[in-house]
Amino acid sequence: MYPIIVLSVTGLLTLFLGLENPKSKWIAPGTLFFLLVALASNALDWNAPGHYFNAMIEVNNSIILIESLIILTTFFIVILSTGQFEDENAHPAEYYALMQFSVVGALIMASFSNLLMLFLGLEILSIALYVLTGSDKTNLRGNEASLKYFLMGSFATGILLFGIAMLYGSTGSFDIHAGSNLIQAHPTAKVLFFVGIVFTVIGLLFKISGAPFHFWTADVYQGAPTIFTAFMATVVKTAVVFSLYRLLATGFGFEFNLWSKVLFVVIALSLIIGNLTAVMQDNFKRLLAFSSISQAGFLLMGLVGINERTFVNLGYYSASYVLATIAGLGVLMIVSRQTIKDGRPNENVEVFNGLFKNKPGLAIVLFIAMLSLSGIPLTSGFWAKFFVFTDALRTGHLWVLVLAIMMSAVSLYYYFKPVVAAFKSGEEREIEVKPLHAGLLYVTAALIVILGVAPQIFRALFI
Repeated sequence: MYPIIVLSVTGLLTLFLGLENPKSKWIAPGTLFFLLVALASNALDWNAPGHYFNAMIEVNNSIILIESLIILTTFFIVILSTGQFEDENAHPAEYYALMQFSVVGALIMASFSNLLMLFLGLEILSIALYVLTGSDKTNLRGNEASLKYFLMGSFATGILLFGIAMLYGSTGSFDIHAGSNLIQAHPTAKVLFFVGIVFTVIGLLFKISGAPFHFWTADVYQGAPTIFTAFMATVVKTAVVFSLYRLLATGFGFEFNLWSKVLFVVIALSLIIGNLTAVMQDNFKRLLAFSSISQAGFLLMGLVGINERTFVNLGYYSASYVLATIAGLGVLMIVSRQTIKDGRPNENVEVFNGLFKNKPGLAIVLFIAMLSLSGIPLTSGFWAKFFVFTDALRTGHLWVLVLAIMMSAVSLYYYFKPVVAAFKSGEEREIEVKPLHAGLLYVTAALIVILGVAPQIFRALFI
């Protein structure tokens, strides 16, 4: 609960720092400090479970760990962003403030116990992202992406609100824990309740890029500045996954047979559409966008096989995906800024040509990140998929596991596109890498390997 308060205040402080000097070199370090303060404040709730704001937010050790993952992810992304906003039209104070406000929304989504707080958290998260997506006013593609994201996000919010209204109308409460008793007392309201669950889940599936609610993803990922694409692909996905977990497993687990059918359809479509479409992409950010759709399908497999280890399995998968995505997009940010094509940074896969020859360290980081995303052993991505596969197998739906394995094989083709480019011959060029950025990328690559060799290091935190 404390990080929500801390980041709400520090977000405002960041704006005031920008008023005095919009280009101040202290804004990024200040944001990093604020995130560390928020992370430290999170520890105040450790071993002190409870409810806040009239029981609308719940705090326990597991939720604290997920909130810490969200804050650390943002911390890594802010490190990568240093030096990215040097253009005369950039407004770094506003960007960093909006990122902090967006994290507040993500933290609320990870800990809500009331459907109103779910809506509030989602809107705080989303509105900041609409602005950040179109923050580069000189990029017409970014402006288009921002408008698309806003329009489709607003439409999805309407669907979510309709679902929440149906749930309230059928149960008489916004509390996610009250549904089972009220439904049993009022069986005639069950149809409204079913409609409410389905529409609420659809509203959240939009944010996680689950097919067929994924049409915005590729254009927005490609159009947004890469640093905000990384933020969107990691923080948002983590927040929505655990909001779905709280909504479905904690609140509506008694209606598993209903909502699991919806998720099975979304899983199948996400795996098929995400992987087969990614094969045809030459733009690295679009490739990762369709990969994100596929990863959403894998994450949802954990939800349909709910058991006592589902929460930790989803946490491990989220951490693995965060590390690999930051590593991959981090390498792209460094290389693309120094390779201009048609007046814009070149973000096609070809930009990695000869990377191993010119910067072997970056090539190895990219290699490890792609290995993890594809689920190759000795990386965290292998265990992440193994754990959710095991959960899904508990449902007895063997076809889901077969489909997931087949699509994982397909993913090897497109994940190795940038790897092949990096290790083949290319022209010699000087690639400047800041020590801070290089250090962060090496840390993410090392963590991917460490968690791949010893996954119990992370999983033991949840015991």
